Amino acid sequence: MNIEVWIRALKAARAGADVSQEGLAATIRWSPSTVAAIETGRRRPTMEFAVAADQALGTGGLLAQLLTAADQERGPSWFVPWRGYEQQAVRLRAFEACLVPGLLQTEDYARAVISTGGLHPPGTVDELVAVRLERQQLLHREKPPHCVFLLDETAVRRPVGGPAVLDAQLARLLEVAELPAVRVHVVPLAVGEHAGLGGGFVLAELPDSERVLYLENAARGHVIDDPETIGLIERKWDSLLGEALSTGASLDLVRKLKVTP
Repeated sequence: MNIEVWIRALKAARAGADVSQEGLAATIRWSPSTVAAIETGRRRPTMEFAVAADQALGTGGLLAQLLTAADQERGPSWFVPWRGYEQQAVRLRAFEACLVPGLLQTEDYARAVISTGGLHPPGTVDELVAVRLERQQLLHREKPPHCVFLLDETAVRRPVGGPAVLDAQLARLLEVAELPAVRVHVVPLAVGEHAGLGGGFVLAELPDSERVLYLENAARGHVIDDPETIGLIERKWDSLLGEALSTGASLDLVRKLKVTP
């Protein structure tokens, strides 16, 4: 479901309640210009707006539910299934060989990654960055998944976006690593060859103990539930974790790489 469906639902609810844009704005204490911008698609609604509109129009939470569905479908269509699994997961294990994982990226770092090569128009870049940042909210919810991030040392040394952007990204890594449900490990360059040189991956464990795997190639991502493939990636994970520095040593390395204290 795209945001146009949500907008039509808002307009229908407002018409059904015989409430004008100005009347809705006054009731929910938002400006009439904001309501107009949302109804014309010039501004994306927030969940706060959707909840307030539901209460004002007596829609029983419909607008909030529709907005949640629309948000889950933002970004490339092939990514939608994985985003659903990611949000449901009770445990996430991610390895990246070249970049800081998306769930840990700062806005500037994410923008540099997404905009490189000029493959997307500016508006699309903005949308993809927003989706990536919104996904990170799962790390801060009341019951977050237990997350372990394995990064090759290359990922924390590559100056994506320039030295200042990397420095801020390293600070974010240190900040997120303090969350109770997050662990960060670095596989040092001294290891040489290792099981992750073929590329990154994410393993998700769902509430029913089902396991799913996410792999990306140069064109798109794939969700895989084949037990044999998952078993292979789990063996790779075990091998990588065995080569990685401890959490404390990993964070010490990140601190040493930071330019600013």
